[in-house]
Amino acid sequence: MTQKALHALTLTEAAAGIASGKFHARALADAQLARIAATDGAVEAWAHLDPAAVHAAADRADAAPKAGRGPLHGIGIGVKDIIATADAPTQMGSSIYAGHRPREDAGCIARLKRAGGFVFGKTVTTELAYFHPGRTKNPWNPRHTPGGSSSGSAAAVAAGQVAGAIGTQTNGSVIRPAAYCGVVGFKPTKDAIATTGVHVFSETLDQVGTFTRTVADAARLASALASTQTIAAAPFALAKAPRFAYLGDFPWTVLDCGDDDARESAATRLRLAADVVQVDFPAQWREADHVHRTIMLFEAARNLAPLQDHERLRMSDKLNAAIDDGRAISRADYDAAMAARGQAIAAFTRWLDGFDAILAPSAPSAAPADLTTTGDPSCCTLWSLLGFPAINLPVGLNAAGLPIGIQVASPAGTDDRLLAVAAWAEARLPFAGLV
Repeated sequence: MTQKALHALTLTEAAAGIASGKFHARALADAQLARIAATDGAVEAWAHLDPAAVHAAADRADAAPKAGRGPLHGIGIGVKDIIATADAPTQMGSSIYAGHRPREDAGCIARLKRAGGFVFGKTVTTELAYFHPGRTKNPWNPRHTPGGSSSGSAAAVAAGQVAGAIGTQTNGSVIRPAAYCGVVGFKPTKDAIATTGVHVFSETLDQVGTFTRTVADAARLASALASTQTIAAAPFALAKAPRFAYLGDFPWTVLDCGDDDARESAATRLRLAADVVQVDFPAQWREADHVHRTIMLFEAARNLAPLQDHERLRMSDKLNAAIDDGRAISRADYDAAMAARGQAIAAFTRWLDGFDAILAPSAPSAAPADLTTTGDPSCCTLWSLLGFPAINLPVGLNAAGLPIGIQVASPAGTDDRLLAVAAWAEARLPFAGLV
């Protein structure tokens, strides 16, 4: 193992170090807590962090029999604060839920613990996983947003505070903050990781994902959280170079031309070894973003209207407006959008036939210098609508020194192939993070 500081180890390196006895889980936890103490004043990634509980969990891991230890043994994972944890509050970025303590863990947290990991702490989320920002700032520049809604999860991993974290995505809440913070964000196929015990915004679109510093780490963490044998624990080696479709933009957003240079450079580097084919967005689906919005807001209103009826004054203007918009959507329009979604899944699966994956922007620009926003999720909308797996790879920095990501996606159920392709691309697009 390289002589990295313990907090800078990847999740895979940390797991190997604990398994081999080179260091204990307590030593790793101490290094990560020290890193938080040194960096989090500027980042503020944590909604709840109890060092005594972290120490106790690490000590239990060190005392556990070596036989039967899981793939995450002794590793503390950051958990977005909309995911139920019985041993830590789940406050969902809202004063409405201040001090709320669930009675049992979410399904993905139960799987995390069975794999030998533990909840390091709860990471900051936007209010009820919508657009109103929390207090977290971008580790690369605290004047810039970290993205959302999984803001704390992305920032904590980028800052080297934990080796992995869990988030969720309804529109762009894993891929966008991963791109803004310069980490690997992986959104598996819809429901590959169960949403049981996760705050519901839109049941059709909500998806659980991960933040790590490498693709191998993404596979390891997602595999442990997913249903049995849904996702392999490590990317397989490709027998030959992949064939990529390359989508330069989406019809419902405008890219920052300067920030797009890093993505174009990455695509050029991949062309040296792979077949990268420019594709045009299918004309008949140029308003797929409206289909997504209809489903998301109708379901958000159905799920949150009872809460709004009692707590409107404690909800942000942004969230109230979204719920009000959702209430105004007719059932007929929602049903039509759901039917269109089914058609789109079939159409885009066919569209990607013959390609191993598609490359596209992760976000229209680098992280905006505006802490009142979480940025533009529109480059993530299509894959969230379809439930296709997608992953952000950090590929460079813009002129201001902020990370730029490229998004790799593939049809539903092809997570293992996507991870293999992403690992292949990662090896050819090296990126030096903050740690």
